[in-house]
Amino acid sequence: MLKGHQSWVFQNRPIIAATGVTGGPFEANGNLANDFDILHEDLWMGMESYEKAHRVLLEEAMHTALHKANIQKEQVKFLLAGDLINQITPTSFAARTMQTPYFGLFGACSTSMEGLALAAFIVNYQGADYVLTGASSHNAAVEKQFRYPTEYGGQKPPTAQWTVTGAGVGLVCQNDGTQNHPYITSATIGKVVDMGLSDPFNMGGAMAPAAADTIMAHFRDLQLEPSYYDLIITGDLGKIGIEAAFELIQKSGLNMERSQFDDCGLRIYKEDQPVQSGASGAGCSATVLYGHLLNQMKQGEYKRILVVATGALLSPLSFQQNETIPCIAHAVAIEMNGEKG
Repeated sequence: MLKGHQSWVFQNRPIIAATGVTGGPFEANGNLANDFDILHEDLWMGMESYEKAHRVLLEEAMHTALHKANIQKEQVKFLLAGDLINQITPTSFAARTMQTPYFGLFGACSTSMEGLALAAFIVNYQGADYVLTGASSHNAAVEKQFRYPTEYGGQKPPTAQWTVTGAGVGLVCQNDGTQNHPYITSATIGKVVDMGLSDPFNMGGAMAPAAADTIMAHFRDLQLEPSYYDLIITGDLGKIGIEAAFELIQKSGLNMERSQFDDCGLRIYKEDQPVQSGASGAGCSATVLYGHLLNQMKQGEYKRILVVATGALLSPLSFQQNETIPCIAHAVAIEMNGEKG
């Protein structure tokens, strides 16, 4: 049901029954390598282009989730997914392989939670038994499109972030109360926020106001305190963006502890990996949630988390035309070990 102005509450509490998480060589050397199902030794992944390798990441993640759930792709009613490449072609080509009714999504790096919110809505209201949702990115393909080809070797400022090579998907289905899986309780849909920033090498700073706006809307709509959650984690604000978002939240009067506020882009890589301000990409929050965070929930580390994926809605063309960067954030609340309402 609709709660407040921007939020849905899912009374049937759809579950995330299975996940699939794939990554590249840089992720294999990262902090969360053990939370990936498949890790590749090189960026080409046996393909002749980075974009085709990008498609492979998503295909493998989807097949992994279905294998874990022991269901056939024909049982999946809808696929909701997207990426950062022009016209989301890697995702659409992977959907061609899946032959599943498909909604192609573009919310930039917020796509993971956009898809999960919509999947939960569809399942909650009996629109489908199984919905597969996820997001993906490939470092070399994305860098080539939005900035410079990695082969160019251009220097980046300290505010820049490293695009994740990875795909994360979740299989969302009905909650019959018999299985102990993470379940989705609510979602808050963000608004487009543009504070006039135009630097494509400072995405965290550009996205921070959108993240803060959605977080504040979530607690306002649901009439909750931040202490309700064990963890509130953004998608890919990085070192600069997370501090800016926290400052905006504090100024709003919302009483949130800095210790419970984190960022997926700060968790995925090790301190000695040269990622400047942290990680980004549509695959960032997708891999961290569907791998690392859900594993931690299953191990009892967290009972309630709020995942706030952020997206910068620019394109190479809009940047060339000196447009500022409109941004958005979507939040999804996930709980574990509770009773079905």
